[in-house]
Amino acid sequence: MRITPAELQKLGLPLLLAVAMLAAGGGLIWSADAALKSAQRDAAAAFAERQLNGERLARIAEEEREVKQKIDVYQRLKAHHILGEERRLEWADAVNRIRKQRELLDLRYRVERQRQLGSLPGKPGNVDFYASAMRVDLAMLHEEDLLRFLADLRESGNAYYSVRSCQLSRSGPGGGGTAIAPRLRAECTIDLITIVDRAAKP
Repeated sequence: MRITPAELQKLGLPLLLAVAMLAAGGGLIWSADAALKSAQRDAAAAFAERQLNGERLARIAEEEREVKQKIDVYQRLKAHHILGEERRLEWADAVNRIRKQRELLDLRYRVERQRQLGSLPGKPGNVDFYASAMRVDLAMLHEEDLLRFLADLRESGNAYYSVRSCQLSRSGPGGGGTAIAPRLRAECTIDLITIVDRAAKP
């Protein structure tokens, strides 16, 4: 079949339109592919940023939890008057109060000069620990008097009470008599520990 020049002239415009449409379609395909790749890159970048932000939030939450724990410990120490300078008057008041409440017949004590404790593992550089040794001489009816005295002393606050040593001895005859008299004696050394934070504002 032969195409005449007149027919070819009639087909020229449709062919030109077809070529233009093919070129436009190819451009659209290339543009869509480029847009897809760009969107994929943006999505990957957004995912990475979201993951990084999630890790940052997790670290911040962990740091907040640690700070809250440290604040709780600090508040408990402060409530028990363990932070700051030693409180000898409060210690004396606590011992005298326990003596009266427990009706301890013979309780003598003395608090020695404060000393700084040596280096402790994990101790912050601006925090110092001090201890004042309390020597206690206690006459007792039975061993439970000593346990109650030590428990009351710890409950009184004003320091961290650490029992270094206690020696029990019999000071009177055994049972059988009608008079109530102490038959045991305890000699204890108790460290009254306080913490001084040199970085804390007065």
